[in-house]
Amino acid sequence: MACPEKIKEEIRECLVDLDRDCVLEKVDDALSQECSATELVLGPMSEAMQEIGRLYEEGEYFIAELMEAAEIFKEAMKKLKPLLQEEARRRGGGSKIRIVIGTVKGDIHDIGKSLVATMLEAAGYEVIDLGVDVLPEKFVEAVKKYKPHVLAMSALLTSTAKHMKEVIDLLKKEGLRDKVYIIVGGAAVTPGFAEEIGADAYGGTAIDAVSIVKNISRGKSREY
Repeated sequence: MACPEKIKEEIRECLVDLDRDCVLEKVDDALSQECSATELVLGPMSEAMQEIGRLYEEGEYFIAELMEAAEIFKEAMKKLKPLLQEEARRRGGGSKIRIVIGTVKGDIHDIGKSLVATMLEAAGYEVIDLGVDVLPEKFVEAVKKYKPHVLAMSALLTSTAKHMKEVIDLLKKEGLRDKVYIIVGGAAVTPGFAEEIGADAYGGTAIDAVSIVKNISRGKSREY
Protein backbone atom coordinates (compact mmCIF):
# COMPACT_ATOMS: atom_id res chain seq x y z
CA MET A 1 0.00 0.00 0.00
CA ALA A 2 1.36 3.40 -0.99
CA CYS A 3 1.93 5.98 1.70
CA PRO A 4 -1.08 8.36 1.59
CA GLU A 5 -0.25 11.81 0.26
CA LYS A 6 -2.57 13.34 2.86
CA ILE A 7 -0.55 12.11 5.84
CA LYS A 8 2.73 13.22 4.23
CA GLU A 9 1.32 16.71 3.66
CA GLU A 10 0.11 16.82 7.28
CA ILE A 11 3.60 15.99 8.55
CA ARG A 12 5.10 18.70 6.37
CA GLU A 13 2.59 21.30 7.55
CA CYS A 14 2.96 20.37 11.22
CA LEU A 15 6.74 20.68 11.07
CA VAL A 16 6.65 24.01 9.24
CA ASP A 17 4.19 25.22 11.90
CA LEU A 18 6.62 24.00 14.61
CA ASP A 19 3.87 21.87 16.17
CA ARG A 20 5.86 19.18 18.00
CA ASP A 21 2.88 17.09 19.19
CA CYS A 22 1.30 17.15 15.76
CA VAL A 23 4.53 16.04 14.04
CA LEU A 24 5.04 13.11 16.41
CA GLU A 25 1.39 12.06 16.18
CA LYS A 26 1.35 12.22 12.39
CA VAL A 27 4.63 10.30 12.11
CA ASP A 28 3.09 7.53 14.21
CA ASP A 29 -0.01 7.63 12.02
CA ALA A 30 2.12 7.41 8.88
CA LEU A 31 4.08 4.44 10.17
CA SER A 32 0.84 2.66 11.08
CA GLN A 33 -0.30 3.19 7.47
CA GLU A 34 2.80 1.40 6.13
CA CYS A 35 4.73 4.51 5.17
CA SER A 36 8.45 3.83 5.22
CA ALA A 37 10.77 5.87 7.44
CA THR A 38 12.92 6.57 4.38
CA GLU A 39 9.95 7.99 2.50
CA LEU A 40 9.03 10.25 5.43
CA VAL A 41 12.54 11.63 5.94
CA LEU A 42 13.38 12.16 2.28
CA GLY A 43 9.88 13.47 1.59
CA PRO A 44 7.78 15.63 3.95
CA MET A 45 10.34 16.09 6.71
CA SER A 46 13.14 17.28 4.44
CA GLU A 47 10.67 19.41 2.45
CA ALA A 48 9.52 21.04 5.69
CA MET A 49 13.09 21.80 6.80
CA GLN A 50 13.82 23.37 3.42
CA GLU A 51 10.69 25.50 3.74
CA ILE A 52 11.75 26.55 7.24
CA GLY A 53 15.16 27.51 5.84
CA ARG A 54 13.43 29.62 3.18
CA LEU A 55 11.29 31.36 5.81
CA TYR A 56 14.43 32.13 7.79
CA GLU A 57 16.19 33.58 4.74
CA GLU A 58 13.17 35.79 4.06
CA GLY A 59 13.05 37.06 7.64
CA GLU A 60 9.80 35.37 8.62
CA TYR A 61 11.53 32.90 10.93
CA PHE A 62 14.45 33.60 13.24
CA ILE A 63 17.15 31.57 15.00
CA ALA A 64 14.67 30.55 17.72
CA GLU A 65 12.37 29.01 15.10
CA LEU A 66 15.30 27.22 13.44
CA MET A 67 16.35 25.75 16.78
CA GLU A 68 12.80 24.65 17.58
CA ALA A 69 12.45 23.00 14.18
CA ALA A 70 15.75 21.19 14.70
CA GLU A 71 14.63 19.89 18.09
CA ILE A 72 11.32 18.62 16.69
CA PHE A 73 13.16 16.98 13.81
CA LYS A 74 15.58 15.27 16.21
CA GLU A 75 12.72 14.01 18.38
CA ALA A 76 10.95 12.53 15.37
CA MET A 77 14.22 10.93 14.33
CA LYS A 78 14.35 9.01 17.62
CA LYS A 79 11.38 7.06 16.26
CA LEU A 80 12.58 6.89 12.69
CA LYS A 81 16.32 6.23 12.88
CA PRO A 82 16.11 2.53 13.88
CA LEU A 83 13.62 2.02 11.05
CA LEU A 84 15.88 3.88 8.61
CA GLN A 85 18.76 1.61 9.51
CA GLU A 86 16.66 -1.51 9.07
CA GLU A 87 15.31 -0.30 5.74
CA ALA A 88 18.86 0.50 4.57
CA ARG A 89 20.00 -3.00 5.53
CA ARG A 90 17.14 -4.54 3.56
CA ARG A 91 17.95 -2.42 0.50
CA GLY A 92 21.68 -3.09 0.66
CA GLY A 93 24.13 -1.40 -1.69
CA GLY A 94 24.06 2.13 -0.37
CA SER A 95 25.73 1.17 2.92
CA LYS A 96 28.92 0.35 1.00
CA ILE A 97 29.49 4.09 0.66
CA ARG A 98 30.97 5.68 3.79
CA ILE A 99 30.77 9.41 4.52
CA VAL A 100 32.53 11.42 7.22
CA ILE A 101 30.75 14.68 8.02
CA GLY A 102 31.29 17.57 10.41
CA THR A 103 31.04 21.30 11.03
CA VAL A 104 34.42 23.02 10.86
CA LYS A 105 36.57 24.52 13.62
CA GLY A 106 35.01 27.46 15.46
CA ASP A 107 31.49 26.76 14.19
CA ILE A 108 28.99 25.21 16.61
CA HIS A 109 25.98 25.19 14.28
CA ASP A 110 24.68 21.71 13.55
CA ILE A 111 21.17 22.11 12.14
CA GLY A 112 22.16 21.90 8.47
CA LYS A 113 24.93 19.38 9.04
CA SER A 114 22.67 17.09 11.06
CA LEU A 115 19.96 17.27 8.41
CA VAL A 116 22.45 16.31 5.70
CA ALA A 117 23.73 13.42 7.83
CA THR A 118 20.19 12.18 8.45
CA MET A 119 19.26 12.44 4.78
CA LEU A 120 22.35 10.49 3.75
CA GLU A 121 21.54 7.79 6.31
CA ALA A 122 17.97 7.68 5.01
CA ALA A 123 19.36 7.13 1.52
CA GLY A 124 21.20 4.07 2.84
CA TYR A 125 24.74 5.37 3.29
CA GLU A 126 27.04 4.81 6.25
CA VAL A 127 27.60 8.16 7.96
CA ILE A 128 30.17 9.03 10.61
CA ASP A 129 29.19 12.35 12.17
CA LEU A 130 32.12 14.12 13.85
CA GLY A 131 29.84 16.81 15.30
CA VAL A 132 30.62 20.52 15.45
CA ASP A 133 33.74 22.64 15.99
CA VAL A 134 35.90 19.94 14.38
CA LEU A 135 39.61 20.75 14.13
CA PRO A 136 41.30 20.20 10.74
CA GLU A 137 43.47 17.52 12.34
CA LYS A 138 40.36 15.66 13.51
CA PHE A 139 38.98 15.56 9.98
CA VAL A 140 42.28 14.14 8.73
CA GLU A 141 42.39 11.61 11.57
CA ALA A 142 38.86 10.51 10.65
CA VAL A 143 39.86 10.06 7.00
CA LYS A 144 42.79 7.90 8.09
CA LYS A 145 40.68 5.89 10.55
CA TYR A 146 37.43 5.37 8.62
CA LYS A 147 38.73 5.49 5.04
CA PRO A 148 35.57 7.21 3.74
CA HIS A 149 34.60 7.62 0.11
CA VAL A 150 33.27 11.12 0.88
CA LEU A 151 34.22 13.91 3.31
CA ALA A 152 31.49 16.50 3.88
CA MET A 153 32.17 19.78 5.70
CA SER A 154 29.73 22.49 6.77
CA ALA A 155 30.18 26.13 7.84
CA LEU A 156 27.50 28.65 8.74
CA LEU A 157 29.88 31.52 9.47
CA THR A 158 32.13 33.29 6.96
CA SER A 159 34.81 33.51 9.64
CA THR A 160 34.93 29.71 9.99
CA ALA A 161 34.60 28.68 6.34
CA LYS A 162 38.32 29.34 5.84
CA HIS A 163 39.05 26.23 7.91
CA MET A 164 37.71 24.08 5.07
CA LYS A 165 40.79 24.99 3.04
CA GLU A 166 42.99 24.13 6.01
CA VAL A 167 41.46 20.63 6.02
CA ILE A 168 42.05 20.22 2.29
CA ASP A 169 45.62 21.49 2.54
CA LEU A 170 46.33 19.12 5.43
CA LEU A 171 44.89 16.20 3.46
CA LYS A 172 47.26 17.10 0.61
CA LYS A 173 50.19 17.22 3.02
CA GLU A 174 49.29 13.76 4.33
CA GLY A 175 48.90 12.33 0.81
CA LEU A 176 45.18 11.71 1.33
CA ARG A 177 43.52 14.37 -0.81
CA ASP A 178 43.05 12.21 -3.89
CA LYS A 179 41.58 9.38 -1.85
CA VAL A 180 38.41 11.16 -0.75
CA TYR A 181 35.68 13.15 -2.52
CA ILE A 182 35.09 16.45 -0.72
CA ILE A 183 31.67 18.12 -0.52
CA VAL A 184 31.25 21.49 1.22
CA GLY A 185 28.12 23.40 2.15
CA GLY A 186 26.46 25.73 4.63
CA ALA A 187 25.32 29.33 4.68
CA ALA A 188 28.88 30.66 4.42
CA VAL A 189 29.73 28.59 1.36
CA THR A 190 29.12 29.27 -2.33
CA PRO A 191 29.93 27.25 -5.47
CA GLY A 192 32.71 29.73 -6.22
CA PHE A 193 34.21 29.34 -2.76
CA ALA A 194 34.07 25.55 -3.07
CA GLU A 195 36.01 25.74 -6.33
CA GLU A 196 38.48 28.25 -4.92
CA ILE A 197 39.47 26.04 -1.96
CA GLY A 198 39.74 22.90 -4.10
CA ALA A 199 36.62 21.01 -3.00
CA ASP A 200 35.07 18.55 -5.43
CA ALA A 201 31.47 19.70 -5.04
CA TYR A 202 29.15 22.21 -3.40
CA GLY A 203 25.86 21.16 -1.84
CA GLY A 204 23.37 23.94 -1.31
CA THR A 205 20.78 21.73 0.40
CA ALA A 206 20.57 18.33 2.05
CA ILE A 207 18.87 16.97 -1.05
CA ASP A 208 21.78 18.29 -3.17
CA ALA A 209 24.21 16.41 -0.95
CA VAL A 210 22.31 13.15 -1.38
CA SER A 211 22.19 13.65 -5.15
CA ILE A 212 25.93 14.34 -5.32
CA VAL A 213 26.76 11.20 -3.37
CA LYS A 214 24.44 9.12 -5.52
CA ASN A 215 25.85 10.48 -8.75
CA ILE A 216 29.57 10.43 -8.13
CA SER A 217 30.70 8.39 -5.15
CA ARG A 218 29.81 4.92 -6.41
CA GLY A 219 32.47 5.04 -9.08
CA LYS A 220 35.14 6.60 -6.89
CA SER A 221 37.96 4.13 -6.25
CA ARG A 222 39.71 4.29 -2.88
CA GLU A 223 43.11 2.75 -2.18
CA TYR A 224 44.53 3.69 1.20
